[in-house]
Amino acid sequence: MQPAPPPTPPLKTNEQKPVPRAIVLTSHPRNAPGARPVAWGAGDAKARGPVVATLHSQPGRNAIGTHAGAYSLYRALAVAAGQLDAAHRPDLRNTRPAVPIGPFPQWAGDAIVSLDPWGHMPAEAFAGDIAAGLDIRPSIAVTRAHIDMPEVADAVRAGRLQPDGDVLLDNGGDRVTARVTKVAIEPVWHLPGVARRFGIPLPDLRRALFEHTGGMFPELVTRPDLDVFLPPIGGTTVYLFGDPARLGRKETRIACRIHDECNGSDVFGSDICTCRPYLAQGVEACIAMAQAGGVGVVVYNRKEGRALGEVTKFLVYNARKRQEGGDRAEAYFERTECVAGVQDMRCQELMPDVLHWLGITRIDRLISMSNLKYAPIVGSGIEVVERVPIPDWLIPADASVEMDAKKAAGYFTAAVPDAAELHEAKGRVLDA
Repeated sequence: MQPAPPPTPPLKTNEQKPVPRAIVLTSHPRNAPGARPVAWGAGDAKARGPVVATLHSQPGRNAIGTHAGAYSLYRALAVAAGQLDAAHRPDLRNTRPAVPIGPFPQWAGDAIVSLDPWGHMPAEAFAGDIAAGLDIRPSIAVTRAHIDMPEVADAVRAGRLQPDGDVLLDNGGDRVTARVTKVAIEPVWHLPGVARRFGIPLPDLRRALFEHTGGMFPELVTRPDLDVFLPPIGGTTVYLFGDPARLGRKETRIACRIHDECNGSDVFGSDICTCRPYLAQGVEACIAMAQAGGVGVVVYNRKEGRALGEVTKFLVYNARKRQEGGDRAEAYFERTECVAGVQDMRCQELMPDVLHWLGITRIDRLISMSNLKYAPIVGSGIEVVERVPIPDWLIPADASVEMDAKKAAGYFTAAVPDAAELHEAKGRVLDA
């Protein structure tokens, strides 16, 4: 006789079967009055119309996805945990930009396809729509701040920079701070424009975005009437040095550093790459340009590990350090491709959009050696007068492998390493 099975333990609170309730699907068109397509590339805000991506604003919803980029998933978790009312509407009083940005001629047409040019000014651009009840939210915020970087203080001690009481402030002792205007930008993609930028059929783009996110956004394939997509990815922060009112003027000289996120180096000072030293060099160049009457622009994109992610990046580090023959430049890109399947996924084709949003038509000093950044900038119609490489004294010893590999791959440099130098193991061993 078989023993009786043990009693089934009671379900925990979070395992209880929910009471059935209606699920709001966004995958099928609705005959909703008030919804109108976004006329992307129109010459003014009213003709373009607002981007409405809030889920509880169904009559006017005209975009795929939702606001807040990658943080939208945290918002969903907060709603599920009962910490946030799903119908909450933010009180946007006194949140307007600290300084005006634009409009600039590039806001019309297809120079910008990955951000909403009017995203920082919905309260003034779409006041009538908001008064009519549409929940229109900013996708760009502009504020003022001071930044304190030890490398800037080092530049002052070395005599390369001088506090002027305007751009760069002397706080006494060894401390100096720089005045900046900070801009945070959430991605807003115009799918037809993105497809044209990459030279791929629009249906193929929409299908790939749907399939390779595990079907996260069915509207990509079921709602061809919606052309605007707010992807759940990291955004962009811009640091402006000098008077932003000078932007868009032909006589204004611009120094610019386009920087892609590297948490290990930028924040913690990891010395396997040149990211923080080059970022600091860019900040120094931007301060100097602002003090000379121009504007300095640092664009910081959330694309950790060449948009491969930090886990992949650390796996590649291990593979480089453990490979036969040691960590050497000739195998640098191959090690990345073996793990990730590709050398780089940053998709720099969309990167110049933020420069066009700032009204930039010429960069006098581009603090970058990257051919992958230079090509789309000039290809988008922005002139680059001077390219500024990182000096040898700023390159950490363990980063020489990366730098040699990039120079050999076409990065801007006065001297390309030869085959013997590329074959030499220069990186530290893993346990050193």
